[in-house]
Amino acid sequence: MSKTLKTGLLAATVAVLLGTTAAGAKTLVYCSEGSPENFTPALNTTGTSLDAARPVFNQLVEFEPGTTNVIPGLAEKWEISKDGLEITFHLRKGVKFHAYKGFKPTRDFDADDVLFSFNRQWKDDHPYHKVSGGAFDYFNDMDMPKLLKSIDKVDDYTVKVTLTEANAPILANFAMDFATIESAEYADYLLKAGTPEKFDQEPVGTGPFQFTSYQKDAVIRYKAFPEYWGGKAKLDGLVYAITPDATARFAKLRKGECQVMGYPNPADLAAMKEDKKINLLSQAGLNIAYWAFNVEKPPFDKKEVRQALSMAIDKDAIIKDVYQGAGQAAKNLIPPTIWGYNDKVVDYKYDPAAAKALLAKAGITSLDIDLWYMPVQRPYNPAAKRIAEMMQADLAKVGVNAKLVTYEWGEYRKRLQAGEHMTGQLGWTGDNGDPDNFFFLLGCAAARPGGQNLSKWCDKDFDERLTKARQTFDKAERTKLYEEMQQIAHDEEPQMTIAHSVVYEPISANVEGYKVSPLGRHEFYGVTLK
Repeated sequence: MSKTLKTGLLAATVAVLLGTTAAGAKTLVYCSEGSPENFTPALNTTGTSLDAARPVFNQLVEFEPGTTNVIPGLAEKWEISKDGLEITFHLRKGVKFHAYKGFKPTRDFDADDVLFSFNRQWKDDHPYHKVSGGAFDYFNDMDMPKLLKSIDKVDDYTVKVTLTEANAPILANFAMDFATIESAEYADYLLKAGTPEKFDQEPVGTGPFQFTSYQKDAVIRYKAFPEYWGGKAKLDGLVYAITPDATARFAKLRKGECQVMGYPNPADLAAMKEDKKINLLSQAGLNIAYWAFNVEKPPFDKKEVRQALSMAIDKDAIIKDVYQGAGQAAKNLIPPTIWGYNDKVVDYKYDPAAAKALLAKAGITSLDIDLWYMPVQRPYNPAAKRIAEMMQADLAKVGVNAKLVTYEWGEYRKRLQAGEHMTGQLGWTGDNGDPDNFFFLLGCAAARPGGQNLSKWCDKDFDERLTKARQTFDKAERTKLYEEMQQIAHDEEPQMTIAHSVVYEPISANVEGYKVSPLGRHEFYGVTLK
């Protein structure tokens, strides 16, 4: 490559990263924290992957930006039968799919795309069911195979969903990323070409931005879709500059190389507040960080051991040292900002002597365990390794030798969900504002091999209430059930709850229209640059 060409390419790259082009087009650069596993939301559970797919897609119903309110999406209206068993979606007409490389859509979005997207997750004989591994964790852990009786095409623009039982949070569930609608025509095109795996790596959707390219561990590029049904985005281009290190993301924000960054380091917040070129947005996080005990592996099948280890950890020291004021100690699975929170639950106090006595009562005087920690920063946990080191030191004081373990992020989650660990850190950011979206994480359906219940804990009393709460539309009754479930989870202690964080999002002062999502999303439709 000639020196002149190299220089030209470098200049073009810098121009894009600075959010400008020679033509004056507006391109926003988001400094993201990691690489997506793929671009099909139904296959993923991490915010990193869901964020990467979000510009490209829509769901039947969606969350109003900055809120948990459910609003029309690809369905412009819907009816729910009086018994709660049937939901009829009336689909929006004239919605266009993106074109990509050799694929040019010949028809608009319709009921066939809805059936394709849900049946892929549900039906074993669907041609795409096993493509890209076929692990539809949200769909399965939320017990959708059991809940769905049928999904029928009434006509090209009407779809009827029939449930086996009433389900109070169902509409909010349909607004979640796993319910994203993809193109059946594009899937068929790739299948005929013999390249179905491209379906999840080169996404085609109906969303406000078209996917243009992805360079693994480096950059994802999108451009505004001029035919978007909601009106063309105010931005012409969108770039995800993948920058795993929080300090490096902050440095790029300061230099103007990105305009929005995710997951700041708590230690940098003071400097961000003082920088006049930066607006530091914040909101109480709808999230939880926890340490799961695998009850299928002795001695964690004994609740006394689980309780003792929770008592051995100085949670307040973690909040002070790691969260640095950007979080609060957690005593329940759900954060206090969501309805149904049981403030009467009394958390286990830090008491090494009592922890040691409880372990002795369980017949344990010394113990070797593994303690898995995440290799990445998450909104609910800014420094998992540091927390693991502090836990390791605390556990040593009660005779527990903890070996610290981690893996690459995708491998870490896969192994955790498979139940290979004895204990492991993870967390959750709520997807839909309904308490069910947190409690299902300790449900029996999610305790399956590969499921998201990392404690593999299946408690009959807890699960019965979980099911009953889903079938109940009376909010007071649901609240009572959730309060009881929090007490059960506390008494049985399948996991130690660590913290609920405050979510901070630093953006450049020239960004307009950006809203912090209570659901932990990063959304750019409606955003522009001054």
